[in-house]
Amino acid sequence: MTVPDPGREPRPDRGPGVVVVGVDGSAGSLAALDHALGDAARRRAGLRLVVAVDPPQPWAPTYRPTLLPVPDDLLDAAVRVGRGWARDAAARRRLATGSGPVDEPGDEPAVEVRAVSGPAAAALLDAARDADLLVVGHRGRGAAASVLLGSVGLLGSVALRCLLEACCPVTVVPPVPVPRPVTEPVPLTVTPVPAG
Repeated sequence: MTVPDPGREPRPDRGPGVVVVGVDGSAGSLAALDHALGDAARRRAGLRLVVAVDPPQPWAPTYRPTLLPVPDDLLDAAVRVGRGWARDAAARRRLATGSGPVDEPGDEPAVEVRAVSGPAAAALLDAARDADLLVVGHRGRGAAASVLLGSVGLLGSVALRCLLEACCPVTVVPPVPVPRPVTEPVPLTVTPVPAG
């Protein structure tokens, strides 16, 4: 599902453009990454992969939240993981399109990986301020928490907030269906062989 921004005028001075995608390692976010990589290649745009690292929120004795900064080594680790997700997505794309060996770089878009501290929706909205497109998964790692908290809507809270507040078009990638077996399983019959 893509929601265009009708009030946005194209700006010819912007250069090749950028597609922003949020990735948290969930199946939905990896499907969004695959889609974003293909869309960026089609547009001849760059790809900005955003990994939001939500800082721990310990509670002070007065029950006021104390936000601690995310350590730089954790952000660096998130960037390394994000680069791995981008490499894997590029290999899946080359395999699917037959555009070259899976383990060699192809003509994929330039990928910038950002690890940012804070909630995912805010990080994505900020990263997409100058983007041509924002791509998010239908639901990410927060899906279980959303259900536990009573949110049983069609979209996850991050996707919904991005749809409502982004200043660029937003594509929400649906979950990847689990493939069914092509044939029905054949029952195995074992016949004992007499000894002798």
